[in-house]
Amino acid sequence: MNRDDVVVPGFRWAGVEAGLRTRPGRPDFALLVADELATCAGIFTQSDMAAAPVLLSRPKAAAGYARAVLMNAGGANACTGEAGERAAERMAGSLEEALGVDPAEVLIASTGVIGAPLAVDRIEAAVPALVAALRPEGLRDFARAITTTDTHEKVAWRQGELFGRRVTVAGACKGAGMIMPDMATMLACLATDATISPGPLLELLRACAADTFNAVTVDGDTSTNDTLYLLASGVAKSPPITEAQGPGYDALRQLVFDVCLDLAKQIAADGEGATKLVEVRVEEAFSPLEADQVARRIANSPLVKTAWHAADANWGRMMAAAGACGFTLDPARVSISVDGADLVENGVGLGPEAEADAQEQMKKRAFTVVVRLGRGTYSKSIYTCDFSAEYVKINAEYRT
Repeated sequence: MNRDDVVVPGFRWAGVEAGLRTRPGRPDFALLVADELATCAGIFTQSDMAAAPVLLSRPKAAAGYARAVLMNAGGANACTGEAGERAAERMAGSLEEALGVDPAEVLIASTGVIGAPLAVDRIEAAVPALVAALRPEGLRDFARAITTTDTHEKVAWRQGELFGRRVTVAGACKGAGMIMPDMATMLACLATDATISPGPLLELLRACAADTFNAVTVDGDTSTNDTLYLLASGVAKSPPITEAQGPGYDALRQLVFDVCLDLAKQIAADGEGATKLVEVRVEEAFSPLEADQVARRIANSPLVKTAWHAADANWGRMMAAAGACGFTLDPARVSISVDGADLVENGVGLGPEAEADAQEQMKKRAFTVVVRLGRGTYSKSIYTCDFSAEYVKINAEYRT
């Protein structure tokens, strides 16, 4: 099976053009439908400026069951007041006549320019074509319809054994800029045919997101619309998972984690103007918070990211970023390497030859920077990208 014909039993996907984008000619309206009521879980932005689709869908996802997910590009429906709330409700209700789905069972998400009114009339008009386009193999169609500044659609899937039954996990996401989820502009939707109750499904999704989607940063900015959904149809007829423990839960969590990590890395690699995927891994930290914050500070530093773009082993910028986190780090204990090429030891650079070796690693399309703090046993990986002049160009021209 390849990503062009991925099927998650019990689900159908679609993507069509509703005329929501400033520049026509691209799909912008996506739908996932479960053949029967599915268990669901959702994780959302923690921004105080959360968009109308987030406010509408949070309590629905918390109820634990859904029939459909509607997503649109071409408008974030964020900071749009009461009119935006009404537009979100109309969007969720647009499937009632076409599919007979209760609006209470429809989760939604939107992406695009913040503050612009959502063209909900066009959304409602496009629903018949969207429903007609539904097919089990439509994952890529769904993925293509939610992209914004992404250079390509992002999909991933895994299959595995669960209690002797073959199960599938597949999903799609979008994100290239305004990426540092707090739960990139990030929307993601996953589906599985496993059988699992809402409670453990949410715990599973939170556990997977912590080291995948929430470990991604392109530019350090959190969107008003970040949304991650996971629906489970139960069509695989595997024994039900009712607790967040045990071999069945662990096996499904690993499958979901692998899909989430695949998608998260695709976001980082496709960051606006990016030419390199970089994993920043902090090891030997005193606490999980310290590991996370030091890795995130390095990954978000414009000075560090521009050096990576030039394949410049400017380790001083990474040391400076790490030292600005307020954890009273001891530079004499810090070491830095790039894909195995040692660059810093005991807080001191190892010289021109070491820098030359590290620079060769930085010329690759993907590499890992390891920073050892010499303070404890905790570690954390953050996935990011370099900064190029194209990032400025893309965002300077985003609304023109």
